[in-house]
Amino acid sequence: MTNQEIQELIKKPEYDFLRTNPHLGGKIIFLTLGGSHAYGTNVEGSDVDVRGCALNSRSDILGITNFEQVIDNATDTTVYSFSKLIPLLLNCNPNVIEMLGCRPDHYVMMTDIGRQLIENRKLFLSQRAVSSFGGYANQQLRRLENALVHDRLPQPKQEEYMRKAVERAIEDFGSKNKILPAGAIRLYTDVSDKEEYEREVFCDISLKKFPLRDLRGLINETTNIIGTYSKLNGRNAKKDCAHLNKHAMHLIRLYAMCLDILEKSTIQTYREEDHDLLMDIRGGKYMNEDGTYRDEFFDMVNELEKRMQYAKANTSLPKSPDMKKVEEFVEAVNAKAISG
Repeated sequence: MTNQEIQELIKKPEYDFLRTNPHLGGKIIFLTLGGSHAYGTNVEGSDVDVRGCALNSRSDILGITNFEQVIDNATDTTVYSFSKLIPLLLNCNPNVIEMLGCRPDHYVMMTDIGRQLIENRKLFLSQRAVSSFGGYANQQLRRLENALVHDRLPQPKQEEYMRKAVERAIEDFGSKNKILPAGAIRLYTDVSDKEEYEREVFCDISLKKFPLRDLRGLINETTNIIGTYSKLNGRNAKKDCAHLNKHAMHLIRLYAMCLDILEKSTIQTYREEDHDLLMDIRGGKYMNEDGTYRDEFFDMVNELEKRMQYAKANTSLPKSPDMKKVEEFVEAVNAKAISG
C-alpha cells in the first residue's frame, strides 16, 4: 500500500474521528500502518490497520484527566497516548515497538516530535525483547498446537503433540538454567490403563541433588502446557487452515523481529528478507494434508528459539533501557505538549 493510498484512505468520512476526537485532532504526532500491511504479509482482502501516537493534554500531564488510547474497531485503528506508549516501548512490547520500525513510506502523518521519537527508537531496545517477543511467540505456538490437537487429531496423536510441546519446554528450561542434566527426563507415549485414554504420555526421571525451587519452576512450566492441552472450552473453537497458517506465520515473524533487535539493534517491521518464507507458511506450504504441520516447521521454531537465547547471551544491548535518557526525552516532549 503506497503512502498516497494511505493518505486517501484516512481522508474518508469513517476516519473523521482522527480529526474531531478531542484527544487526537492536532495532538497526533505520527500515524502509520499496522498488521499485515506493515509486515508485508498482506493478501487480497487483508484489513488495513492504522496505528499511531498522540500527545497528552496539559490536563493529562498536570491535572486529573487521563487519556490512554483511542480504539476505533470499525476502521481497525488504535492511537496511543504518549504516556501510554512509553511504558509499552520500555518493555519492548511487540505490538508497539514495531510502530517505530515501519517503512518510511508507511508513515502517513509525522510531526517533528513524532520524528524525534522514531529517531530515538534505540532508547527503548534492550534484552527485555526476549521475554516480550518470546512470550508472544509462545502464545502463538500454544494457540497453534492447541487448535491442532483439539480440532484435527485423534487422542493418541494429541498425546504425541503434548509430549513434543513438553519436551520443547524442558529443553528450553535446561538451556536457560543450565542445571538440568541431558537425558534426565525422558518422555514417551505408551498404552494407557485409564479408561478415557488409548495412549498416554509417561516419563522416566533421573535427578540427584536437583534444587527444589528449580524443580518447582519446571513442574509449573510443564503443568501449564498440560493444562492447555486438557482444556476444551469456547476458546478452542475449530479454526480453518487459513487462520492456523496465519498463527504459524506470525510465530516465525516474531522470532525474526526479535533477532533483528538483539543481533542488529534495529527494528525491522516490514519483513522484506523473510517475505517468501512467511508467505509460504501463510500459504500452507508447511501444513500436511490432514491439517497438521510438518516436522520441518517445528524444527524451524526450535532453531529460532535456540538462536534467540544465544543472541540474548551475546547481544550488545543492555538488560534494561537507560531510564535517565528516556526520562529526559519524555520530559522534553511533555514540556512541549504543555506549552502547546
